[in-house]
Amino acid sequence: MGTVTLESMVNVKTVLVTNTIDPAVLARLRPHCRVVANSEPRPWTRQELLAHAREATAILAFMTDCIDEAFLSVCPKLRIVACALKGYDNFDTDAFTRRGVWLTVVPELLSVPTAELTIDLMIAAARNIVEGSHFIRSGAFQGWRPFHSGSLVAGSTVGIVGMGVLGRAITERLAGFGVRMVYCDTRVIEGAVERHLQIARLSFDDLLSESDFVILAVPLSSGTTHLIDSSALARVKRGATLVNTARGSLVDEEAVAAALESGALAAYAADVFEMEDWARPDRPRSIPTRLIESPKTVLTPHIGSAIPSVRREIAAQAADSIIEFLRGVRPPPGAVNHPSLASDIVSC
Repeated sequence: MGTVTLESMVNVKTVLVTNTIDPAVLARLRPHCRVVANSEPRPWTRQELLAHAREATAILAFMTDCIDEAFLSVCPKLRIVACALKGYDNFDTDAFTRRGVWLTVVPELLSVPTAELTIDLMIAAARNIVEGSHFIRSGAFQGWRPFHSGSLVAGSTVGIVGMGVLGRAITERLAGFGVRMVYCDTRVIEGAVERHLQIARLSFDDLLSESDFVILAVPLSSGTTHLIDSSALARVKRGATLVNTARGSLVDEEAVAAALESGALAAYAADVFEMEDWARPDRPRSIPTRLIESPKTVLTPHIGSAIPSVRREIAAQAADSIIEFLRGVRPPPGAVNHPSLASDIVSC
């Protein structure tokens, strides 16, 4: 073992890991830096994270973190935030660029498990699986009766809002269901790709009015916040099912609850909620009781990527972005910005 000198100790970079992760990922980081990791089952508060971050060169961040201009202004040594996630609306990209801080994400690994869950939720909502499960558990079930009927997915029209990586993954997995698939997106995918996926492009309004199932697969931005509001819901085909595994604030949850109560929507299935979108100062602080108590909802606790092997690989890729940055790689893997002021930091 080499001698640890005062100079080498000074040059060691501090990396924060804000949530608990697989020990193998921490071991991956330790040869390259000093690791300060959250070992508690809860995320650090903003104040706790700031207290650790003031001397940090890098942060391995998660969904529960929100980093903005005010945060960056008191972290002068920070040069990279590697997010163990795909969507980065909780991180102020422009502020990162101005401050000379890289922001990276893991763009691919979450799409397949999230696409699988999307179809799970769609079928669960269509067939009243949650209500049926509660009925069994209540002790009331005494054998077959002509109740708890649902709707058939086969022969329906499924509209996918957004045809990025997630939208395509959902489309590929729906191919064997015997459905008509349509999509809307600001980008037009190539005709050959449309034919391969057996999907047709519609306007947003036409997709809403023609689809029996509407699936949201777009990132959250100022332009997509409350994309599904009372006005959009008024244009949805009556009796349609809405599925959201992308970001909670794509929908106005109170408007969705009202649409369920009026019968305009047959069901709502969601894995994401407005209360999670930390970057929105006006976000609700809880899921509306009307949604939780409705027999027409299927709600899961943001488990789109909750598969141990997937979560481990996501964190490992985020860690690798930090390691490559410390080695001098520019841009680091998964970078979503290109800060011209980012200083060159070499491996210790």
